[in-house]
Amino acid sequence: MPELPQIIRGFGVTFLSMFKKVTTEQYPEERDKYPPKPRFHGRHQLNRHPDGLEKCIGCELCAWACPADAIYVEGADNTEEERFSPGERYGRVYQINYLRCILCGLCIEACPTRALTMTNEYELADNSRASLIFTKEDLLAPLLAGMTEAPHDMAPGTTAQDYYEGTVTGHIHAEKTDD
Repeated sequence: MPELPQIIRGFGVTFLSMFKKVTTEQYPEERDKYPPKPRFHGRHQLNRHPDGLEKCIGCELCAWACPADAIYVEGADNTEEERFSPGERYGRVYQINYLRCILCGLCIEACPTRALTMTNEYELADNSRASLIFTKEDLLAPLLAGMTEAPHDMAPGTTAQDYYEGTVTGHIHAEKTDD
């Protein structure tokens, strides 16, 4: 008979929960009422340096870290005529297959240049499977004020190390190219 009080206590918890108010979010109509938390893992974004060069160096570490095999990266060498990122390489082809992606964030942890981050965008559903394979153009961060569309040279007087240390700004590049 010592088990009877535990059973009654368990049913009591169930019985009391029946009278609690249910929280229902009216998703499509009131989507802005409950924004995602700041640390929510949503759609990926390929970031840029402040002058517009891409941060991705085509190392493919994100693709190796992905447990769902949802990322495909093909690196290429920068040339003096076409420079997409500081340093020797850039990500020529970059694709994320959101049909496979589990939004775990392991790719973000593997990125050595913080080129890949995750936004709070969570509406990734679509009518066709092909549109859920995001390409580099879909993933690149938008150009902000002071940025120039790649390919272009590094800011005058800077090295790749300056980019990786975060000491290059878009205004330096804009001021020095006007000379």
